[in-house]
Amino acid sequence: MPVKFQGVIPPIPTILHNKGKLDEKGMGALIDFLIESKVDGLFFLGSGGEFSQMPIALRKEVAAFAIRYVNGRVPVLIGTGTPSTMDTLELSHHAKDAGADGIVVINPYYWTLTEENLFKHYADIAEAIDLPILLYNFPGLTGQDLSPEFVLRLVKAYPNIVGIKETVESVGHTREMIYTVKSYKEDFAVFSGYDDHFLNTLSLGGDGSIPLTASFVPEFSVGIYQAFKKGDYKKAIELHRKLAPTLSLYKLDSPFVNVAKEAIALRGIDISTDVLAPARPLNEEKKAQIKSFLSQLLDESAVLVK
Repeated sequence: MPVKFQGVIPPIPTILHNKGKLDEKGMGALIDFLIESKVDGLFFLGSGGEFSQMPIALRKEVAAFAIRYVNGRVPVLIGTGTPSTMDTLELSHHAKDAGADGIVVINPYYWTLTEENLFKHYADIAEAIDLPILLYNFPGLTGQDLSPEFVLRLVKAYPNIVGIKETVESVGHTREMIYTVKSYKEDFAVFSGYDDHFLNTLSLGGDGSIPLTASFVPEFSVGIYQAFKKGDYKKAIELHRKLAPTLSLYKLDSPFVNVAKEAIALRGIDISTDVLAPARPLNEEKKAQIKSFLSQLLDESAVLVK
């Protein structure tokens, strides 16, 4: 069977204004820009979408708008993970009813769960939600890793668990995820979460990337994927070398959702750069650093607000 989700699926920053209200106009402009940039799907309410700062009602509003606005042009994934199995089920049911193509479920954070309790958490979701499910492994923020052996156990039990976003520092972890799980389920999709692991993930037999930088420089990730598929590895490497330094932008602030929004605005997309506390607006010095970085990164043909 072919992999259901593959390629470049950016995690979309949620565009907000008026003290945390959804900015539908700005959100639509960003969605259109990314679809026109030939991304392979869109992921809403991931880390870059500020899901962890949102009340459930806002998460549902964002999901419903995104699915409706995309209107089937590309696959839509909705992040539904929370520290609570009950809340995760509620958001997952909502995503299905709204028409999502799949859900992305990060493991519960705050508590470190026993492996059996973590398995039961995912089992409850997989049994209740008739949708493709991608796991989201981000141990740097959750405090708990999803090991390849654990993921294989889940995949053997629940065929609707179809992939994983691997936001891990270790290249070896992703390699073992690919070899361990794909040896059982060939169409299990393995995505890199860190942008600079994208090309390596593809070369190991992985399926794509879910990179935040693709929300503001999609041409690099999209170019890498298209070049790799064509066997133009020289071009893929050249683009990878351009893409890799963009991760330095993440060091400007934490959480770095404000950095992504400022970069999107500098690309000429008319959006508000408001963020949800505890994230805060960037100061002028950091805004200038982003502008300088993008000016050096992008060629003259790229849109960049002067």
